[in-house]
Amino acid sequence: MLWHIGNTTVRTPYRLRDALLRLQGSEFNGNLVGRDQEHAFALHLDQSGVLSAPRADAGVDASDLGRKWRSALSQLGLITPALTTRLKSGQQDSHLTRMMEGLDLPYQSPFEITSSGANLAGSESLAAQQECFLRALVAYQIPSILEPRYRETDTFSPLLHSIEVLRAVEKRYEIPAVTSDEFALFLQTSTPSDGAESIAEQVGEFRRRCEGGAQQRKAALESLESSVANDNKVAVGTLYDYADLSVRYLKATGLFLSHKRGGVRLNPSKRLMCDLLLQEPEVRLEDREYLHRLWHGAELPTDNASTSFQVLSDLRNQLREQGVEIPEPVTDIDAQGLATQRHDLEGRLSRLREEAYASSQAQKFKEIGAWMESIRTGRSVRLDDETTLSVPRGERPAYLEWILWRAFLAIDSLVNAPWDARRFEVDQDFLPVHCAPGGGPDMQFEFDEYVVVVEVTLTSSSRQEAAEGEPVRRHVADVMQKTDKEVFGLFVAVQIDSNTAHTFRLGDWYLQDDRKMSLQIVPMMLEDFRDFFLSGESRPDEMVQLLKEMLLRCRVHANEEAPAWKATIRSIVDRYARHRNA
Repeated sequence: MLWHIGNTTVRTPYRLRDALLRLQGSEFNGNLVGRDQEHAFALHLDQSGVLSAPRADAGVDASDLGRKWRSALSQLGLITPALTTRLKSGQQDSHLTRMMEGLDLPYQSPFEITSSGANLAGSESLAAQQECFLRALVAYQIPSILEPRYRETDTFSPLLHSIEVLRAVEKRYEIPAVTSDEFALFLQTSTPSDGAESIAEQVGEFRRRCEGGAQQRKAALESLESSVANDNKVAVGTLYDYADLSVRYLKATGLFLSHKRGGVRLNPSKRLMCDLLLQEPEVRLEDREYLHRLWHGAELPTDNASTSFQVLSDLRNQLREQGVEIPEPVTDIDAQGLATQRHDLEGRLSRLREEAYASSQAQKFKEIGAWMESIRTGRSVRLDDETTLSVPRGERPAYLEWILWRAFLAIDSLVNAPWDARRFEVDQDFLPVHCAPGGGPDMQFEFDEYVVVVEVTLTSSSRQEAAEGEPVRRHVADVMQKTDKEVFGLFVAVQIDSNTAHTFRLGDWYLQDDRKMSLQIVPMMLEDFRDFFLSGESRPDEMVQLLKEMLLRCRVHANEEAPAWKATIRSIVDRYARHRNA
């Protein structure tokens, strides 16, 4: 038995919301049958920035991508499925129609957005999105009418099974988590019928076999990997691909946190919710009832008013333990009002954790530098004997924003709050969920004397100037109009195109009343910024002043031609990275 959630094309569950937003109101909502439509859908997602599919732009068939995204949405009940094979475009699915008989549903066709999908699309906050994923995964079971490949086992919930196993591991061992190895070898190859305590014992036995050092751990791991892969007729790499995928979807519920070795642990702030979910009676549903529950999202314990107050009280106590006084919850409100209060308290807890996370970055210079190198090269980078850093496939743009944010947090002198310094969302592990949306700068860092507007990109060649030249200048000009402090623009890319440098070298922007603003924007290669940043580990108190001096010196040479200016910037940054007094 080898189970997983989602598919390897859509590794980041939060991207499903992006797809739903593009599907809503489009010609593809309820009209996604056939290779032509599947290809057109992939092209639509590509042109909307949800995915990158150059072959679709080039007119090469990308219908497989459309099918995989459609499948990921359907699997979690975010769109309706097609239950009849070989449907034609525009044809109704008679099997699906029978499943909908007698139900008051706003949708009728295969691949149409469901109530659950509409709720996720309409969820603005991370807490609300996580609740949507929680409802979806509480409802999600295998095997099912949508997952027939698991027919050899009794129906179970991967979510609840994972919670039970983690609770059993917590009770037994010093490390209250399952690592990526343990998830791949024991959790995703088991079902509730194996018994959570028995699975936890297997985890413990594996850990004991690994206690003899690196060589013994390697031998124990290779032996188990080979055995489990052979039993399930898959490659060893597939075990870990599936484990990574399932962990990401489990984390999207908010109930889990990452473990340093790639696995998961239960989120302490959501422990009560985990307990309440395990207390719920097990539900065995016929196909029709199962689909109905999946399309609407499962009921949660917090849908009950008394239980919702219990969770609110638990969240208030957690905040009080951290010195934050919270008034008694408002009782005379509906379920939506209770959910709003709950999301607000969860958000406050998250901000307390983010403040602690921001403070910790001053001790993370080497890790941040290693991430920059991984993002720059697109390859894994070994941080130490136990840790290898690797950017998840398809997420380099988001990780580039994230690592620049962490770098400025590490300088540890910001006036603005860490969440105000970024415009991209982070999850409960403070990993990036999306890239920053358009309409403003990627990041904005305010110090006592000046402000740095940071924009990043992975684009290169003349496309870089076309995509970034106008927005970056506009964003810097907008910030200048809102502050009396000196404002710098820092544009960071793996490579700087000379046309981009030329645009920023001129550095002018006209307001609507034709007043001209002179902008101080410096284009800088990620490799060079990394070198300067790493020099700060030995002189953290000087970095704020040195950064300003360095940007000013780069701007002094902006009268040079673009290629020469790029070379001068590299030389200036190198001097600041190597010497205390450039």
